[in-house]
Amino acid sequence: MKTFKILGLLLSYPTDDLMKHMDDLMQVLEREKFLPAKNLKKIKAFVGEFKTRNMYDIQENYVELFDRGRAHCLQLFEHIHGESRDRGQAMVNLAEAYGEKGFFINSGELPDYLPLFLEFLSLCPADEATELLGDPITVIAAIGVKLKKRGSSYAVVFEALEALSKVKPDMDLIARAKLEPIEDMSFSDIDKEWEEAAAFDNKDTGTDDCNSCNAFPRATEEIKNMMGQQASPKYDLTSDSKGGQ
Repeated sequence: MKTFKILGLLLSYPTDDLMKHMDDLMQVLEREKFLPAKNLKKIKAFVGEFKTRNMYDIQENYVELFDRGRAHCLQLFEHIHGESRDRGQAMVNLAEAYGEKGFFINSGELPDYLPLFLEFLSLCPADEATELLGDPITVIAAIGVKLKKRGSSYAVVFEALEALSKVKPDMDLIARAKLEPIEDMSFSDIDKEWEEAAAFDNKDTGTDDCNSCNAFPRATEEIKNMMGQQASPKYDLTSDSKGGQ
């Protein structure tokens, strides 16, 4: 199902080469008819907007949205585990889940990068892909809500992913995301965050075996725990659904 990979490409760093093939990508989306019509219409409008803008401005906007601060970070585990050591084990488990499907990533790639996860889903049967998408869907929907509040057209890509998921996001957490102030990170703020993260990495923050850290383990529960709330269990990406094709 190429739809997932194309949505991932739309969330990747924009380049001239990608823009040259946008019409081809839209034709694939129309041909597959996997996206609901209203979401496809919004995606096409999003791409049309790109065509009217200067590439430098598009790239600068991308960096501003996704590379500065944490509110719209495309590393999914950033929103679930933060900088705890659980995140590292979760990365290992997710990479192993990919490998069991025959999807191998380079050593420099982070498996929780959303476009990479969507490329993985594009290799799965459609029913399985939409089920696997359900585990991190609360994180994905929350990022989309924050982007929409900021007035970013990228929000429509996250809306499309939400529409494809078999699982609906946790609406309590989405409501909280809507109430969060818009993040406005300066370069000094970014430097401070990196310094704090490095210091935090040297601390003992949990048990070494991290038995609960499977792929996207109960993602909504993890987020609620970080907020001091109770949660119900969610899907586990490394469950029976990851058997070989």
